[in-house]
Order: sequence, then C-alpha cells, then structure tokens
Amino acid sequence: MDEPIGMTERHPAKYWHRLDDGRIQCDLCPRDCKLHEGQRGACFVRGMTGNAMVLTTYGRSSGFCIDPIEKKPLNHFYPGSSVLSFGTAGCNLACKFCQNWDISKSRDMDRLMDWATPEAIAKAAQAHGSKSVAFTYNDPVIFLEYALDTADACHALGIQTVAVTAGYIHDAPRREFYAKMDAANIDLKSFTDDFYVKLTGGHLQSVLNTLAYVHHNTDCWLEITTLLIPGRNDSDAEIKALSTWVVNELGPEVPLHFSAFHPDWKMEDVPPTPPSTLSKARRIALDTGLHYVYTGNVHDAEGGTTYCPKCHHATIARDWYDIRHYDLTPQGTCPECATKIAGRFGKFEKPFGPRQIPVYMRAEHS
Repeated sequence: MDEPIGMTERHPAKYWHRLDDGRIQCDLCPRDCKLHEGQRGACFVRGMTGNAMVLTTYGRSSGFCIDPIEKKPLNHFYPGSSVLSFGTAGCNLACKFCQNWDISKSRDMDRLMDWATPEAIAKAAQAHGSKSVAFTYNDPVIFLEYALDTADACHALGIQTVAVTAGYIHDAPRREFYAKMDAANIDLKSFTDDFYVKLTGGHLQSVLNTLAYVHHNTDCWLEITTLLIPGRNDSDAEIKALSTWVVNELGPEVPLHFSAFHPDWKMEDVPPTPPSTLSKARRIALDTGLHYVYTGNVHDAEGGTTYCPKCHHATIARDWYDIRHYDLTPQGTCPECATKIAGRFGKFEKPFGPRQIPVYMRAEHS
C-alpha cells in the first residue's frame, strides 16, 4: 500500500465506503482493505485518491493473445473454439505458488503497454473469429469495472465472456460480475482453510460461497481447477473431501480439472507434480461420483478426454489443448446412447488447435 497513485490512474471504482476516521474501505473482496489518501489495496490496482476509490489499470493490459478455449481450462464450453485472452496486473490473493507471478504480482505499471477500450477488445475478438473473450492471467475481479464494460461491449457483438478467477469476492460484486459472464473457471486451490491462510492469504469459505452461487444462481457455465502441489493439497483424503463437496453441493456434472504444479515464485523448493498423482486424483474424483474429471499441464490422453457418463463413449478426445477426435451432436449429446453431455455446445468446425497468437492493439489512450 506504499506506492502513490499517479495522476492518470483514476478510473472511478465501485464497491467501497467511507470510514469515520477519514479512510475508505474497499468492499470488493474479503480483504476489506482500509486506505488512506494515495494508498493502494493489497491487490495493488485499487486505491484511494481524491477521497474516493479508483481503479488504476482500466484500459491497460499486460498483453492480448488468441488461445484455445481448452487452455483456460474449459472443456465443455464450445470445445475447439478460440478465445481472446487478456489480463492486467495485480491480484487480491498472495499465492506463494503463483504460476503467473510475473503478471499477478507485478507492481510495475510500465509493463502494461497495451491500451485498449472495451469496444476495441470486442472488435478484435470479432475480427479474429474468436467466440469469446477471457479475463485471465491475473484475477479479473480486481479489474471488475474494466471487465464489466468489456463484457457489455462483447455481448453487443455476440461475443461470449469467460472469467478465469480464484472466486475471492464479496456477495454484491459477485452478483454483478457473474451476471455478465457466460463461463467461468474458478480455482479451488485446496479444501482446507489452513492451506488458504498460509499459502494464499485468503479463506476457503469465501471461494466455496462463490462456487455455489455461480452454479445455482446464474446462467454462467462453471468448471473448477485445483492445482495439486506435492505434500500441500494432494492427499487422498483431501481430494476425496473436495470431490465429495463438489458432488453434494454442485452436482456430478460440474467438470473438475486437476492441474500439475511446477516450481515457481516462492515455492521453487517444491518438486513438480508427478503425472501419477494427477491420474490418481482423477480416479478418486470419478469414484466419488463426478462425471467429468480432467488432468492438466501434462500429456495424458485419457485425462484429457470427455467420456459419456452413461456408456463411456469417448465423445471428445484431446491431447493437451489439441482436439484429436470430436464425436458429439450439435446439441451436445452422445451419438451412441443420446445422453446429454453437460456444457455449452454448437456446430463443431475445424478446431483452433494448440496455437497461441499474439494480438497487438492500437494505442487508444489519450
């Protein structure tokens, strides 16, 4: 909270109130940061200036890329389609194992070189033939105003919106944010509060509240990712407890992704996740009753394939982000037994594939 806010970094922000002692409190996420004039919150991008809350990264991005939707990861949201991905800087959690730390932990605003209005982003997605725009790389809840305006611009052009997020957000902004998201992949980083407190600076219950709200109270398609870290959250008992919660509280049709950790940020002393750990976690989750469980960050054809939960026909075979075989009807049903596969599907055309294409936006900031 010690770096002053620049004169140009003053987009009005939502969700805050004034305190009796002259400070303001941010009401966006459970951190409830209390700020003096010129201070930034723990996320580093929301702060107090002119006796009000501002967002310092509106219109500023760390870069734009066209990705396969499977990279988010979303396996049941228009498989094979491309998505225009972008993020800003900062994060409202402090994960010691962050895999995007160079962006999410950045306090260097000069690295945000790409200026783009919400309308420009939507038009770029349309021009590149992308079905959706993803708010990703860092957590979009902290640039909520920019994400919401971009979602409106996207929807005006028939472009879908995707949030890749840790789900650490208060109830009122949660309602507004997810009302404008068509799909979300939410990190469930662990199933113990001790892990959240010690390794993320947050709390588990707030994330569980978000998962339940999105699934039961919105039209936003939901998938979940858990990064398995050796010795931290990969025990059979914890994976069983997490999977049981998903089955009981959300239902068996919510896809769950187990992803491999690699040493990074403040946990370089922890070894990478063995592929066998991911396969075992997948089997535990399937045995618990989940229909769609995937492995990520590894080459695992079985763990990347979507199987019909009734007849076990391989409806979508994947290798990493590459769709090798697609055998679903346009309505999203299994051609062998007519079982509906949970998700959002349409006419399947040539898949985008595992490419990543940088997108360079024309500077529009004045």
